[in-house]
Amino acid sequence: MKRFEPGRQRFVASALALGLCVLGVWLAALLALLASTLAPEARAAAVDSLLERMPLLVLALLGFGAAVAAGADVWWRRRIAPWARLAEQVRLRAETDTATAVEIAPGPPALRAMALAVDALVGQRSGLRADVAAEVARAGARIEQERARLAALMAELTHSVVVCTLDGRVLLYNQRARRQFQELSQAALTAGGAELLGLGRSIYAVFDRAHVAHALETVRLRLRRGDAEPAATFVTTTRGGRLLRAVLAPVRDGDALDGFVLLLDDITQQHERDLAQDRLLLTLIEGQRASLGSLQAAVELLDDPTLDGATRGRLLGVLRDEVRTIGRRLNDAGERSAATMKARWPMQDMRGADLVEAARRRIEAATGASSGTDGVDDALWLTVDSFALLQALVDLARRLVDEFALRALWLRLEAADGGRARLDLIWTGRAMSTETVLGWENEPMHDGDGGADGGDASAGAAPASLLSVRDVVQRHGGEFWFERDRVHQRAFFRWLLPCADQGSAAAGSSAPSPAPSRPEYYDFDLFDRGAPGGPLDERPLAELGFTVFDTETTGLDPTGGDEIIQIGAARIVNGRLLRQECFEQLVDPRRHVPAAGIAIHGIEPDRLVGQPTIAQVLPAFHAYARDTVLVAHNAAFDMRFLQLKEAALGLHFDQPVLDTLLLSALVHPNQASHRLESIAERFGIAVVGRHTALGDALVTAEVFLRLLPLLAALGIHTLAQAREASQRTYYARLRY
Repeated sequence: MKRFEPGRQRFVASALALGLCVLGVWLAALLALLASTLAPEARAAAVDSLLERMPLLVLALLGFGAAVAAGADVWWRRRIAPWARLAEQVRLRAETDTATAVEIAPGPPALRAMALAVDALVGQRSGLRADVAAEVARAGARIEQERARLAALMAELTHSVVVCTLDGRVLLYNQRARRQFQELSQAALTAGGAELLGLGRSIYAVFDRAHVAHALETVRLRLRRGDAEPAATFVTTTRGGRLLRAVLAPVRDGDALDGFVLLLDDITQQHERDLAQDRLLLTLIEGQRASLGSLQAAVELLDDPTLDGATRGRLLGVLRDEVRTIGRRLNDAGERSAATMKARWPMQDMRGADLVEAARRRIEAATGASSGTDGVDDALWLTVDSFALLQALVDLARRLVDEFALRALWLRLEAADGGRARLDLIWTGRAMSTETVLGWENEPMHDGDGGADGGDASAGAAPASLLSVRDVVQRHGGEFWFERDRVHQRAFFRWLLPCADQGSAAAGSSAPSPAPSRPEYYDFDLFDRGAPGGPLDERPLAELGFTVFDTETTGLDPTGGDEIIQIGAARIVNGRLLRQECFEQLVDPRRHVPAAGIAIHGIEPDRLVGQPTIAQVLPAFHAYARDTVLVAHNAAFDMRFLQLKEAALGLHFDQPVLDTLLLSALVHPNQASHRLESIAERFGIAVVGRHTALGDALVTAEVFLRLLPLLAALGIHTLAQAREASQRTYYARLRY
């Protein structure tokens, strides 16, 4: 986007005014000199002649002015503008870490010499900074190592952990907490992507402030009493209707309370199961009372010796009916209770090949027979109680070896229909009767030397000897049978076991992505920041949280029916771009997407079919951007699309807005272009994903972070100063 720079405007205007003044003085002096040499009659005739030719004089004056302006403009472009742009580039490199080569515009030889000298100084500074950074890195290596260990430990914890400052700002969380809060946000919001958890965010977006305040007061009381474990537990509901159990523990700085740690568990399903079990027990008790009353009355009547045969037969029929009713109720209650117990039993996602290898080693250790494999699908993941399943396999193998003196067994694992897998225990030799199979299936398993490989029978809810193979099958919701392969003279026990979800398998099988040296899940520097105070406009930019966003649309006319088709955003907290806390969502515009727009953003219409509408996505984005300053490039365009939806959706984006287009024009008024690509090039920022909402948002965020020190160098430190200065730029006049 090019324009007539303000400095250039002022110079041309000043040169024109000076030229006209000089010309006016010269003409006045010349006319006065000529008038002094003429007689009065000649002077009057000369004045009349000049008045008659006044249009020619005005044209000559305008031509002179145009020539002066053109000359001044040429002079500016060739002699002044290159130096002004060079000065801005020097200031850019002096006040930021930008180390790209200075762009040399056409100009005098001294300009090129100056640019080369600046490049040499920048290179020397970069080398010195690299040396200083290396020393700092060596000095801080131990601290970073401890932080990395903490991050790794937090990632492996089975609980959701969130650490907050006393005012409730999140400064640390682990991956499990992030996943849990993503599920909560998707339950509370129609569209995905609006995470409730994030660095610098308030935990009170999830929890009722009163619950946390009460727990903190309890902790303070226990600290004053000198309790060894001054923690507090409370249960609360989220906005999505989920039940969370939280354990709040203090973070202390000496004797002072500096923050708190929350250990979180989603107990919604557990609570629902407990309620279902209680209802089942109550229903069973209430249902049996009437039947028992009928049985008692019938038994008492049967004791009457005078009772006739017909009446006695009817009473016996009542007894039989009530006994059947009681039996049916007990069987139904038993099945429902078993299903509940099965749902409660902890299962793990396990690679099938690992299960087979563990079973093979344990069978060899327990039986002395050799074991091998007969085909194992390495891609299969199973959801199993591995301890109980291994005990069942070892028990069957031991029985086979003892009964038939087998010397070898094989295991086979392959995919089956319906999201299940077939696990076979194979042997060569005699078959067995159905009665023997049923007996082995229903008899309690023997403990034997189940700990041959280090296993511990206490890992289950009860010793393995109290379980049968049938119990293990039911626990997995699977099937089990004996089958004979007459062609190959082999027999096998076959299990049908549940496969893990594809998402879990992919998560488990993929190689871990390399983590940054300082993961974005925590920022201990927030401990050193006090609670936000004072009006937002008066606070320094460095203390604020920002949501940098961008939209892709069907066209450029928000008032003419064009709609948003994608929103992307990223957060900046404590001067850091949090790439792992991004918002990205496609939107179904419910209208035609022009081909001209597709050529720019590359979003084909079929990708938008079935996506949430703007009525679903915008509330999610509104929640994501809560309590932050909005930042965008050419923000007037994007904000217009948002504002046109506010009334219909009952939303109001009342946050302050900063525009990187205006800020760039403010710090670099002599640059010819303030397009996002041009600014990124000046700062040495790689542009990835251009014309995608999230890609543009991330580039804008990088640009904004580099603009902050340049604003500070101009004396612009607070939000109010940045907003006021932005409105003085040329681009602030744009309207959509």
